[in-house]
Amino acid sequence: MARCDVCGNDYDKAFTIEGPRGRGTFDSFECAIHALAPACSHCGCRIVGHGAEHDGRYYCCAHCARESGVQGLDDRA
Repeated sequence: MARCDVCGNDYDKAFTIEGPRGRGTFDSFECAIHALAPACSHCGCRIVGHGAEHDGRYYCCAHCARESGVQGLDDRA
């Protein structure tokens, strides 16, 4: 069995994810998101979907980007 890097659970169905934000072994997608998903630069929530990026900063939505002074991003066309 493998131990989750976030919660420490020793689980027979643990999995490993490797990507540009790091690598880890997890017992659930919840733990993987907590460890690897970027956080919104405005509200701090974890970005699970596409989100938006501007000048190297990540936002969960166009609203948060606008609240941070970014112009020209829309949630829909």
